[in-house]
Parts: sequence; C-alpha cells; structure tokens
Amino acid sequence: MSAHAIATTTIHPAWLRITHWLNAVAVVVLATSGWRIYNAAPFFPFELPRALTLGGWLGGALQWHFAAMWLLAANGLLYLLINIVSGRLRRQFFPLSPRLLLADFAAALKGKLAHADPRHYNMVQRAAYLFVMLDCIVLVLSGLVLWKSVQFPILRELMGGYESARRVHFIAMALLVGFVGVHLVMVALVPRTLLAMLRGR
Repeated sequence: MSAHAIATTTIHPAWLRITHWLNAVAVVVLATSGWRIYNAAPFFPFELPRALTLGGWLGGALQWHFAAMWLLAANGLLYLLINIVSGRLRRQFFPLSPRLLLADFAAALKGKLAHADPRHYNMVQRAAYLFVMLDCIVLVLSGLVLWKSVQFPILRELMGGYESARRVHFIAMALLVGFVGVHLVMVALVPRTLLAMLRGR
C-alpha cells in the first residue's frame, strides 16, 4: 500500500480513540489520587512528592479515586468488549511469538524498530498492550479488595490478605505508570502515532 493510501486510511476508529483518551484521563486521576492515599499510610520506606498527588487530603483523594475507578472500570470493559466482539483483539494482538518478540525488542533497544505501517502492531506493541490489559484487570480486582474487603473474602485471600492486596495494587499501579512513561517516550519518537490517535488516520 502506498504512503498516501496509508495516510488516508482509518487506523483508529472513533470508539477506540474515545475509549483511549477516557482511559488516559482515568489513569492519571487514579495514579495521582492513589499516591495521596498511599502517603496517608505508606508501607514502603518512602512517600511520594505531595505536588504530584491529587485530592489535597485523604478524603478528597478517596473521592477522586472512586470517581475515576468507575470511569476506568466501565470504559475499560467497553473497550475490551468491543475489541473482542469486533475481532480486533485477535487481529491486532495475536499471534504473539516469543522469538519475534525478542527480535523486535532487540531492534527497539537499537532504535531500529520499524514503524512503517501504523495499522499493524509489532510484537513489542502487542506484548505491551496485552500486559496493560492484564495489569488493569489486576488493578480492578485488587482495588475491589481494598474497597470492599468483607464483601470479597475469596478474592482477598487469593491476594494473600488485605495488606498484601495493598502492595499488589501499588505495584500494579507502578507498572502501569511505567508503561505510560515508555508510551509517551515512544509517541515523542514517532509523533505521527499521536496524530493517528487524535484524527484516526
């Protein structure tokens, strides 16, 4: 396909762009309010800079966190369902080859990973996006334990108890923030991916 044809082809349909940006807003609010909640009772030997937190005080942070929680859960579920029903999940993210993943990862480290056709994900992108989907599921499940521990006793025990669920939640959040950081770096290196997520083409 010619460069002109690729440039005028819809890469990201409207539903994908809308859910992507709603998820982005939810993640930012959840992370920053979550950092304020963590600072109220830290379980690691550090606190996060107050300037990076949202909510001002514990009660305010909890309100922001719960509001964004519903947005992420509802919007994330919609994103996943449309991907599954439309067949996009299978087309875009599978198959996932460990051999090709290692090859693409090595190419990425050398700055030689191809982005010629933005309609198709390379193995690193496939693995990263699948990881984020799974990580968000872990965040939601561990968040349920923290929010309604008594109502979800089996889930709480599967996570090793309430305090263990706090750590699972924090680590899953840290991994998601790490992904966002790498994602932003890649967007800066290949800015046309941002235009595609804004315009769809």
